[in-house]
Amino acid sequence: MRVGFVGAGQLGEPMVVRLLAAGHTVHVFARRQEVASRLHMQGAVVAASLADLGRTCDIVICCMFSDQQLAQVALGPDGIVAHMTPGSTLVSHTTGRVDTLKRIAGSRPGRDVGIVDAPVSGTAAEIAEGRLTILVGGAADAVDRVTPILGSYAESIMQTGRLGSALNVKLINNLLFAANLQLAAEAVRLGTVMEIAPDALLHALTQCSGSSRAVERALSVGGIEAFGEIAKPFLRKDVAVCLESARAQGSDLGLLGEVASGGALDLTPLGGTADTVDSAVP
Repeated sequence: MRVGFVGAGQLGEPMVVRLLAAGHTVHVFARRQEVASRLHMQGAVVAASLADLGRTCDIVICCMFSDQQLAQVALGPDGIVAHMTPGSTLVSHTTGRVDTLKRIAGSRPGRDVGIVDAPVSGTAAEIAEGRLTILVGGAADAVDRVTPILGSYAESIMQTGRLGSALNVKLINNLLFAANLQLAAEAVRLGTVMEIAPDALLHALTQCSGSSRAVERALSVGGIEAFGEIAKPFLRKDVAVCLESARAQGSDLGLLGEVASGGALDLTPLGGTADTVDSAVP
């Protein structure tokens, strides 16, 4: 089975390395020559175009930062989906809106091309160690087809239901994570007032009932402010997407949204989902 990959950036490149190590034939499309060369030296086949990737591969994995980037590579006459063959499957690791997935799924009416949403939870280091968590949504046959491939870099693959369900679970997760990070920042502020060193407080919290994944991640990179700077572009984008998705359902983010956007760290969405960064794109 030939696996295509686009988006070999911060998270995507170690995914490709794991796929190659598992013995899969991997075709990659990368705009940056240094990325293409590096992966070619490890055994990947470099695709000449997105269309070539679509024509050649049985499964194509997209690991893009935003909806905008996913649409750019997947849609249009020169995009991946227009050239995929019946029986092939597109997997999206992008944390974005379900509407974008539906646009992609509807771009090939009458053709047997599976679409799977597969947002991820974890770091580049966890990918390299094969310990990533992936949520997957889509038709059962498409999910079954891609699960062994995703198992090359994932330790836990959780099926959530129909197409789009995995994205919605991930958006709620990331909103809760942002809220936890804001609460941890507030705890550090209060600790400082009480003359407790931030590192001492965070170390203690990791062993107590008030801990969270946000506390653990912050401690691992040097504190709340340092982790906030790393996570800010992703959390701003995801909070914005979650807000748009909730509004589309006639709802709001409630207390989670207030905490995520109103704490000491500036995680206020800027310009909705159109704001993007290039750290995850080759």
